Amino acid sequence: MHDPALTREALAELPADIATSPLFNGDLAPTPKGRRTWTTYNFAALWIAMAHCLPTYMLAGGLIALGMNWWQALLTIALGNVIVLVPILLNAHPGTKYGIPFPVLARSSFGTVGANVPAILRAVVACGWFGIQTYIGGEAVRTFLVAVWPAFDQVGSGAMIMGLGVPSAITFGIFWLINIVIILFGMNAVRVFENWSAPLILLMGVWLLVWVVWRAGGLGPMFHRPSSFATNADFWKVFVPSLTGMIGFWATLSLNIPDFTRFGRGQREQMLGQSIGLPTTMIAFSAMAVVITSAAETILKGSDPKTLWDPVVVLSQITSSKAPAGLDAPLLASEGSRMLVAVLSLFGVAVATISTNIAANVISPATDFANCAPRLISFKTGGVITGVVGILIMPWKLLASADAYIFNWLVGYSALLGPIAGIMIVDYWLLRGKELNVPDLYRVKGRYAGVNWVAMLALVIGVAPNVPGFLRSVKMLGGGPDMWDHIYPYAWFTGVLVAGAVHLMFSPTRHDRMRRAG
Repeated sequence: MHDPALTREALAELPADIATSPLFNGDLAPTPKGRRTWTTYNFAALWIAMAHCLPTYMLAGGLIALGMNWWQALLTIALGNVIVLVPILLNAHPGTKYGIPFPVLARSSFGTVGANVPAILRAVVACGWFGIQTYIGGEAVRTFLVAVWPAFDQVGSGAMIMGLGVPSAITFGIFWLINIVIILFGMNAVRVFENWSAPLILLMGVWLLVWVVWRAGGLGPMFHRPSSFATNADFWKVFVPSLTGMIGFWATLSLNIPDFTRFGRGQREQMLGQSIGLPTTMIAFSAMAVVITSAAETILKGSDPKTLWDPVVVLSQITSSKAPAGLDAPLLASEGSRMLVAVLSLFGVAVATISTNIAANVISPATDFANCAPRLISFKTGGVITGVVGILIMPWKLLASADAYIFNWLVGYSALLGPIAGIMIVDYWLLRGKELNVPDLYRVKGRYAGVNWVAMLALVIGVAPNVPGFLRSVKMLGGGPDMWDHIYPYAWFTGVLVAGAVHLMFSPTRHDRMRRAG
């Protein structure tokens, strides 16, 4: 990502002493005004490309597996994305105004040293997501390869590598390398990739939707299936943690969105582009998943309905040379049509997965790791660290079940990221009145130097109420239900409100402003 010309332009807009600061490098530099070129379309395309991914497609399926009907699942997804759009837009503002990335912005609220804590927390979560997306993409490649070349599934003769079969390990490694190579070309390459991948992904999704509905002769049975909740109280017990999980899905981007909006032409472009791109795409793509899965149930009557929430399974059945269970012939008649659809489907799934991964799960942690030691860790080095940690996390274990994925992973990390969002929003909008001294963000002895212990205390207090509930959720704490179990489903909300309130009440910045006002 490092561009010497960009660094020179950034330094030309900063005081001379910043060039030698240990807190500065070209990857963390404010984006020069002449380089802020992203338009409304760029931001909308970014979200369309990021939201059109397999985990998004499978969200509605996870909620329906927990007992919701189709409209309850879509309502939960829609409401969660409208809510999370608020902190996304609030934290996006300083990125566009000052051209600074997330870890540099975090220095204003946590201090130049303290900012490493939220940066690393955000980075670790991103590494987990990087691994999840890479694993899903790799499994998609493996599934399609097996559909057209069954012998591939026997490679390695059942041997395991870190809990993965050899075929899965090979395709996981291929996807890992592709992601790392693309991101090393820099942010402009990401922008170009997202611009052309967004419409391609939409076309692939629409094609699959039209084909399965045509083949099924209608929308399928899911729209007539009731929820499994007998009372409103039963529904509420699942709805609240599910809503928190939907917010948690993009809680990561609600922090590091300045990594992208620093390239925006203005506030109007980033706000409009994100408002168009995020909630509408998540709702539309989730609705598309409901229709495709419902119609696929009619076509593939011999398949387990739970597996049909994975579009790779549906596409592999369509492209298979063998007749799916319950049918007398393959779904596509000719070998040529099967190969063509298999290649196009594999390409579409690969583009969807890679476009999400490099934008959402590599850029931020690479920048966050670079922030820890700007003179030693470049953006490229940070990207490699992200990739390595993404492997060590063994993401296939995070996807063990819908219950573990939503309650343990999505809700669990929202308990960490919610407090950070609350502190940053309160600090920028209420305590500092949207005014930052950018040069001091890079100075060892500036106004933001060291650790802001009030922010650190607010972070700890914001996380603390959710720790017992999380430990019980992952079976690390025994005993009967108590009040902590009732708090944990609201993890993100609790964290934002508690940490934000503590930071607002006890921050020295607030008292300084009150004294000046008096």
